[in-house]
Amino acid sequence: MIGHAPTLCVCDLNRIRIPVVGDEGYNMLVEIPKMTKAKMEVATKEENNPIAQDIKKGNLRDYHGPIFWNYGCLPQTWEDPNEEHPELKVFGDDDPIDVVEIGSKSLAMGSVTTVKPLGVLAMIDDGELDWKVLAVATDDPLAEEYNDIDDVPDAVKDGVREWFRWYKTPDDKPLNGFGFDEKYLNAEQAEEVIAETHESWKKLKSGDSDAGKLWLA
Repeated sequence: MIGHAPTLCVCDLNRIRIPVVGDEGYNMLVEIPKMTKAKMEVATKEENNPIAQDIKKGNLRDYHGPIFWNYGCLPQTWEDPNEEHPELKVFGDDDPIDVVEIGSKSLAMGSVTTVKPLGVLAMIDDGELDWKVLAVATDDPLAEEYNDIDDVPDAVKDGVREWFRWYKTPDDKPLNGFGFDEKYLNAEQAEEVIAETHESWKKLKSGDSDAGKLWLA
């Protein structure tokens, strides 16, 4: 299919509320269900922020293989492209913070699922900081077993990191890198990153940060 991607879900990132930090967890907006290939994403520059398939050179984009986890973002967060990370010396990618949900179920595109952060990876994509929060849905059976990054099997952690390292290479793109010696930060640090990006979103909404072409309600 060539042309404008169909709108599949109107989600409006600005109106989905992140609950107060606690037992409830955080609201994850699901963009890509596990074991699918279509590169779906929130269109942050379009009115009402619909979820639509990404387009490159007029063609709808698919991954070259399925993603093995549910993928989405946390509403009311923003990785500020004007703010340099003090340790990593890179700027945010101008998007909400991403979530990789590693539970046992496939989650529907456009659904909002409460998740528990387990850790976070500092991915460096084309010179920009692109945090990946590793999480599990609070109603998933695995949520009883996983409470922090050390509870997650190494095979899962390595699989997520290597998938995101390599996934662009079939398009002749370079490997993605990762900060902090390519290690996951723990659950507490993940919540700190979420809190920081939520504060950045507040500045965006208040007009203290330049929204650029982003659509805000």
